[in-house]
Amino acid sequence: MLSEPAQKKITLFIIGDSTAANKAEKAFPETGWGMKIGELFSDKITIANKAANGRSTKSFIAEKRWQEVFNELKPGDFVFIQFGHNDEKIDKPAVGTSLEEYKANLVLYVNQTREKKANPVLLTPIMRRSFTNGVFVDTHKGYPDVVRKVADSLNVPLIDMHKKTEKLLIGLGEQGAIKLFNHLDSGHVNYPKGVKDNTHLSVEGAKQVAALVAQGIEEQKLGLAKYLKK
Repeated sequence: MLSEPAQKKITLFIIGDSTAANKAEKAFPETGWGMKIGELFSDKITIANKAANGRSTKSFIAEKRWQEVFNELKPGDFVFIQFGHNDEKIDKPAVGTSLEEYKANLVLYVNQTREKKANPVLLTPIMRRSFTNGVFVDTHKGYPDVVRKVADSLNVPLIDMHKKTEKLLIGLGEQGAIKLFNHLDSGHVNYPKGVKDNTHLSVEGAKQVAALVAQGIEEQKLGLAKYLKK
């Protein structure tokens, strides 16, 4: 008697920028949260982290990165969409987008994901460690609100990482939050002169942000939630 064909694994695709991306060894200990999210799932989920340094909703399409993901998508897969850090750079025409263009690109990702009978999930961008005189400052302007409005109008699950990471950073305070980011004294093999990077995550930061993403998966009651390790 022939056995049933093995059910294809669900793939979780992550599209976005450097805050989520896989990192080269030369960048260590800089770590994208997408490198750590797989540790929170059982082996029934395949993680395809397609996020890339320096990309925006615009350049991810222009470089055919989205086309590659679209071609691989199968029914039941998930696409986590998190851009913003580079869309904000309107002085750089290759990546910067107006709020209207940002919205149009997010809508395209959502609609094309649904064309493939896969599941789009929108994530607002994570916060930078930005404090002025000890007071937390949001650097993301109007971009997170655009994500929220698209999620609402198209009925897309939203994981509001902007709010989640704001709460995390304010709770830790200006000094306490340093451990979440790529801050190193001089003498490190990859950063001989040291580094003070308040955008990109440390290993610890990537773990904590990935845990917040997992929290959002459960809050949104996504089908992925049953595959999270308890």
